[in-house]
This record gives sequence, structure tokens and C-alpha cells, in this order.
Amino acid sequence: MTNSLVPPAGPQRVLALAQLTNSVGDGAYYVTSALYFTHVVGLAPARVGLGLTVAWAVGSLVGVPLGRLADRRGARGTAVLLALATGLAVASFLIVRDFVPFVVAACAYASAQSGLAAARQALLAGLVPAGERTGLLAHLQSTLNAGLAVGAGVGGLALHAGTRAAYLGVFALDAVSFVVCAGLLVRLPAVVPVHKGRGKRRDPGVLRDRPYALLTLLNTVLLLRMPLLSLGLPLWIAERTDAPAWLVSALFVLNTGAVMVFQVRMARGVTGIASATRAVRRSGWVMLAACAVFALSAGASPWPAVGALVVGAVLQVAAEMGQSAGSWQLSFELAPADRVGEYQGFFGTGVTVARTLGPLVLTSLLLGWGTAGWLLLGGATLVASYAMGPATRRAHASRTDVRPPAPVN
Repeated sequence: MTNSLVPPAGPQRVLALAQLTNSVGDGAYYVTSALYFTHVVGLAPARVGLGLTVAWAVGSLVGVPLGRLADRRGARGTAVLLALATGLAVASFLIVRDFVPFVVAACAYASAQSGLAAARQALLAGLVPAGERTGLLAHLQSTLNAGLAVGAGVGGLALHAGTRAAYLGVFALDAVSFVVCAGLLVRLPAVVPVHKGRGKRRDPGVLRDRPYALLTLLNTVLLLRMPLLSLGLPLWIAERTDAPAWLVSALFVLNTGAVMVFQVRMARGVTGIASATRAVRRSGWVMLAACAVFALSAGASPWPAVGALVVGAVLQVAAEMGQSAGSWQLSFELAPADRVGEYQGFFGTGVTVARTLGPLVLTSLLLGWGTAGWLLLGGATLVASYAMGPATRRAHASRTDVRPPAPVN
């Protein structure tokens, strides 16, 4: 793997540029959408939350069939169409004026985004050798964070302006970003469909692949950390510590910057199943340490609390990068070669579930139980990270029963 933060020229760099393009638009959308829907469209905050929950639930359900479509009809063409569909869904927000159209548009947006993620993974698997995929995913994660940071800055300008035109400009930017993303993806070589569906009647598909489903479930537990920076820590800082409020923004910048700079390096040693499971186990211990340090900030005077929270955030982002690299490798290694899109669509539902249930879990644990809640969160992460080992062995054994065994590093 190259030491450069920029992927090698060719398909890998085009994939990174496509990621950068639409992440800039998404970054602007993420920081402005809530206020747009409540202040400009006039929807009640509770209705916005309900609509987005419904939308992402629908998106998680359609990710698998859209991933299967990428396998059967071609990953590049499917990814291009879904990128255009995402842009169209974002554009439809510009004319939404009531709750029901908002839910319909949000469902279209979430479905297209979920399908696009699965199709991109199938495209990546078809264009990039197996040994280079985790490294490229690390590049893409760094690129994603860079784009989100730039987009968030653009969105901040719109928030500062506070006008309807500024908000509409952000949504138009996001829509255009997906059109540009589609234009970049269409430049990639075509990937020949590898799963035609013939002779597969007795193949139950990913939904009945119990070993892979268990792996996805355990990964979902590990992903409960996702709402930590956006919800768990801000509430913890405000309710349980004497740390200044500006620390919330500082910790977000620390996390984003660390992923941009170090994610590629953290993924460098993850090259197979064995190294992936080791990375996930290590991340479990680091996350437990992070939770313990976060808990120390309660009741401390302001600057010791700041110190504990910063150290905890450093440990947390280290755990995040290790867990991400390990789970990426496992999700590809344990998916049948002819059904990567379908399996990645299913594995990606863990992100949606974590984002949906994470806020409830984190607020109940951290604000309700305090220090004990932090330790329970860290303990659950450690248990899930260790359980990934036997779950991986079981999933790998199920693959070798039906096809020649892949070498295990």
C-alpha cells in the first residue's frame, strides 16, 4: 500500500474523486437540513425526526435488493443510475412543502443512498484486487471526511446567511454533486455482471446466511459508537461535566482530522482475515479504555475534565479506525465473489441500525447510568469485538464448504 494519502492513478483515484465530490455536497446538506426542514419548510422537529427514521428504515430494507441488482445488471451502470437518483431525490426537497411529500422524498433519498453504497462496493470489488481493497477503503474514508469538512464549511456559510436562498443553494449544490459523481463513475471500466441468477433457486441469499448475518449483527454493536460525537458526548459534556461547550466542536475536528491523516496508515497492516480479526479485537480494548477515560470527566473541575475528554477522544478515534479497517476486510473476504453488491448492501444495514438505535442507547446509558453506562458501553464493545473471531471462523467455514478455500493470512 502506498504511503500517499492519494490513491494510485486509475480506477482507485476516480473512485476517490467521486467520493470527494458527493461528500462535499453531503457535508453541506448534513449541517443545514434540519434547520431547512423546520425553519424554511415549517415542519415540526418531531415530524422531521419521524420522517427521517422511516426513510432510513426503508433505505436499510432496499439496500440488499439494490445491491443484488448491481451484481446482476452491472455495478457501474447501477451505481451511475443510483447517483443520479440520489441527486434527483435531493432536488425534490426544494419543492417539498408538507409532511407526506417530505417522507416520500426522504425515503427516495435514503433508498438511493443505501443502494449507491452497495453498488459502489460491488464496483470496487470488480475493479480492485482483493489485497488492495481495504487500503482503498481507507483512502475513501479519508476522502469522505475531507469532503464532509469542506461541505460543512459551505453549510456554515448558509447557516450564517440564514436566508431561504442560501438553504436552497446548499440543496442544489448537493444535487449537482451527485450528478458530477455519476459523471466520474461512468468513466470507470465496466464490470461484467457475475451473478446472473440462473441455477440459484436453492440459494437462499444473504438474508438466510446465518454466519454472515451474525457478523453483521456484531459489527452493528461496534457501530453504536457512531452517534457518540454528534449526540452522546455533547449531551454528556453539557449535563455531566464542567467542560466548556466549545469542546464539542474541538472534539469533532480532532476526530475528523485524525481519520483524514491516519486512517490509511491504520489500515496498512490489515490484509486478510487473521489481521482483520486482530485489528477488531485491539479496537475493542482501546474503546473500553476510551469509555473509562470519558467517565473520569464527570465531576472533575473544568480543565481536568477537558483533558480527560481529549484523551478519551484520541482513544475513541483510534478504536474507530482499527474497527473500520478490520470490518471492511471481513465484509469483503466473507462475501461470495459473485454477490458482493448484495452482501455489502446487507452489511451496510448495520450503519443504518446503529444510527437509528444509537441515540436511544447512548442517551439511556450515558445520561441515565453515568460512569456505569460508559463501562457497560465499553464492555459491550469489547465482547462484540472478541465475538467477531469465532463468528468469522464460522462464516469462513461456510464458504469453504461450497467453494475452494481462500488463503487465510
